[in-house]
Amino acid sequence: MPKTVDREEQRRQIGAALLQLVAERGLDEVSVRTVAAATGRSPGAVQKYFRTKDEMLTFAAELAGERVERRMAAVDTALPLRQALRDLILTTLPVDAERRAEATAQLAFAVHAAHHPRLAAIRRQVDQDIREALATWLESAGHETHAAAVADAVIALSDGLALRMLYTPQEHEHLLTVLDQALHTLIPGQGTARHLRE
Repeated sequence: MPKTVDREEQRRQIGAALLQLVAERGLDEVSVRTVAAATGRSPGAVQKYFRTKDEMLTFAAELAGERVERRMAAVDTALPLRQALRDLILTTLPVDAERRAEATAQLAFAVHAAHHPRLAAIRRQVDQDIREALATWLESAGHETHAAAVADAVIALSDGLALRMLYTPQEHEHLLTVLDQALHTLIPGQGTARHLRE
């Protein structure tokens, strides 16, 4: 009897291998051939799921975005606002091997997206989804007037810290202190009375 193949699972395995390859060797090293080798498949087997490198990159970018959004969804929204925002930002920072690989890949995708409209569209959609969710949280916490601006500042803070942590891993502790100082400025006061609510 023929073996049943879960097509979506196969695509996810290939996408995960691509993300790891980007993190370890850079986007320039990604090809159908190198991804096939990383997954123990032949190039022809990979092309059953992705016809081109760009198709693989597009899928991997979506997969990376899903992973970040899943971690964000797990943040405890009952915490005080500043702590919840800190935990939210930590979901995106390269503070462990998995997140470092994702952040490296995300940076490579961001640079690549400057010249590839499909990849740029995916990144814009992820940014918009995160911005809207943040603004909603902030509004529910009493920051109606400046919710969108604070959401944009939080995203910029997250992106900037992730970039610096990638090339200065020895400064992680200092950069986490910078994160706390920045959040104190963005969300003044102790933040004990205001909570994020679903």
